Amino acid sequence: MQRNIVVIDTETTWSDRVMSIGAVIASGENYEQIDSRYYLIDPEHLSGGMYSGVLHMVGTPGEILLPRKEALEDLVKWLYENQVDTIMAYNANFDKNHMPELSEFRWCDIMRLAAYKQYNHKIPLDAPCCGTGRLRRNYGVEPIYRMLSGNERYCEKHNGWYDAVDELRIVQMLGHGLDQYENAVI
Repeated sequence: MQRNIVVIDTETTWSDRVMSIGAVIASGENYEQIDSRYYLIDPEHLSGGMYSGVLHMVGTPGEILLPRKEALEDLVKWLYENQVDTIMAYNANFDKNHMPELSEFRWCDIMRLAAYKQYNHKIPLDAPCCGTGRLRRNYGVEPIYRMLSGNERYCEKHNGWYDAVDELRIVQMLGHGLDQYENAVI
């Protein structure tokens, strides 16, 4: 039986503390979205950060306002209830380092496939790449999403929930099975 995955994105305060967590559970077989959550960490969400202006965007699911400890306990419980064993994130080391409470899960970095010619079929043959096949520049969420979707107007929102949804979409557009992400485990 294929287990589920979760794509997670965090936003941090000016003092580098997690102020929001977006999480989208998807099938590990076809990456279809199953459920999602959006946590605002209290009181950190009030502290201010580069993207605090987009914490409360229209269209996000109901905000779950909890202190960090309770938010992460709720998140872990929800992941187990949904048979999630793998967390995916774009530039996953950032999110993993900010949430050591989730270290029991297997973490995969979406960027480790999205930024490499051998895994991303949309990278032009003449794109400047390192010897490893990784793009030399422009391999963040926004340029990769634009490349894969063909939507040059796409802009990353920097809202944890919306970004988790968009990062799941990158996984879908790359089209690799979960086994290919063994190359992206951190």
